[in-house]
Amino acid sequence: MFKGMLRALLAVALTGTAVIPAASPAAGYPDRPIRWLVPFSAGGGSDIATRIVARHVGEALGQPVVVENRPGAATIVAAQETARAAPDGYTLLTAGMSTLALNPWLYGKLPYDPQKNLTPVSTLVALPIVLVVAPDSGLHTLADVTAYLKRDQPGSYASLGVGSPHHLAMELFLETIKGQATAIPYKGTPPALQDVAAGVVPMMMADLAAARPLILAGKLRAIAVPAARRSEQLPEVPTFAQAGGPAFEAAAWQGVVAPAGTPAPIVETLSRAIVQALQSPDVVQQLTLQGMEPTGSTPGAFADYARQEYQRWGAVIRHKGISAE
Repeated sequence: MFKGMLRALLAVALTGTAVIPAASPAAGYPDRPIRWLVPFSAGGGSDIATRIVARHVGEALGQPVVVENRPGAATIVAAQETARAAPDGYTLLTAGMSTLALNPWLYGKLPYDPQKNLTPVSTLVALPIVLVVAPDSGLHTLADVTAYLKRDQPGSYASLGVGSPHHLAMELFLETIKGQATAIPYKGTPPALQDVAAGVVPMMMADLAAARPLILAGKLRAIAVPAARRSEQLPEVPTFAQAGGPAFEAAAWQGVVAPAGTPAPIVETLSRAIVQALQSPDVVQQLTLQGMEPTGSTPGAFADYARQEYQRWGAVIRHKGISAE
């Protein structure tokens, strides 16, 4: 199911503006700078992707797009601020799996409803995940990792917190192989990867964008990617299926939303500008070099995708009994 949805979104990205309704932009919009919130600290993959695309969107719309970082509470801080903002097209949010598909299952009460308080604008990027291990861990293949995770004594892995895409990817893998391991929580990707590289924790599911420099430097060993095809950034690393494991797919993703009630012509104007930016050879090159895959879609296609991801990961969270509270 995930593979089909991702392929559909990539097809939308390739066709670009041809699939977006040719509605006329709202009169006079925009006439002042647009604020684009990122629910993570500066320097991460989502922040980098947003800043790359925001510059091109600002040029296309003739107004600055100011990126502001609002990290905290598993993206809830930024999502709440966006939900409460005026629905006038001057506030955007980079929102992905946690904001739209995971948090409603992980928290009993949220200060925002992703379906009622936020309006989808466009998908942004897919953030491929790679399973990495410490070079001196003794784990060289997926068979080695599987054997480690199926021992009588539970293993361990670095996690970016309960309910993060990386945590859920590992839990889904553990479920498919009937393995067991303890999640060691970290507050961010850099310290988690540093500890894996140092052998403090044997492995983790990590953003390819963050892990790739350490892999190329020989400080991490890449085992497999949970995807339908190999990454162009790490073509020598097999998929889980190619490595003899389950046909296992998981990837983080980010999109763009606005406050609910934002007029449709404004949403469509923003969506067209974002898709056009994501088709720019310069943007494609920059994102690809960062290990990210540009997508881009209509507002409706993004809404459908987020809804299906909500159901898909909700089933995993319910089955595993995962809660962030």
